[in-house]
Amino acid sequence: MLKLSLPLRLQLSLVIVIGAALLKHYAWSNLLVYGAIALLWAWLLRVPIRKLGGLLGTELIFLSLMALPLGWERASFLLVRSLICLVTMNSFLLTLPPHSFGIALKGLPVPVPLKQNLLLAGQYLEILLSEVARMQRSAQLRGLNGAGGWLRYASASMIGALYLRTLERAERVYSAMIARGYNGQLPIDSTLRPKERFTLIIVGITATCITFNSYF
Repeated sequence: MLKLSLPLRLQLSLVIVIGAALLKHYAWSNLLVYGAIALLWAWLLRVPIRKLGGLLGTELIFLSLMALPLGWERASFLLVRSLICLVTMNSFLLTLPPHSFGIALKGLPVPVPLKQNLLLAGQYLEILLSEVARMQRSAQLRGLNGAGGWLRYASASMIGALYLRTLERAERVYSAMIARGYNGQLPIDSTLRPKERFTLIIVGITATCITFNSYF
């Protein structure tokens, strides 16, 4: 995996995503450049291909349902651009060490309340995924193997139970954070080193040039 600090990895991912999102419509050549950058980013982070593919497949199903009514030409551009953004951010998220989302988040120049909401949302997602994994193992131990067995097991009542379990765990985690002195600020230093700032500036300038070039 590429040896970069978590704040720098998050900021580089956001630069790529924002640059691709601001591209002019139907600027395919510039979009392909961002596609190559996204693939290079995934390779540098050594993201697990199987996990990335499964996550992208699920996300693209929902995106296609929203984009296809806009017409094939426009939908195809939006889907490819969304795929590039998803590859970039999912590569960052899938290679993020456990419970380190707050460390990466602290380096962003965003309001403190927004950081707190994102931090708690990240903690809740980790809890949700762990509960889903526990329920899947429980289903396998009961002989419900394969996709069909899991779908039978994940009925409406079980989804409700999953929500309640994750909500209760999230409340316990937050209470534990408060008991340990959490006040919305993480006691860590996330400032970028001079070399990291230089890298971020170079990538930012490159992304700006690619995006502006799409309008000319």
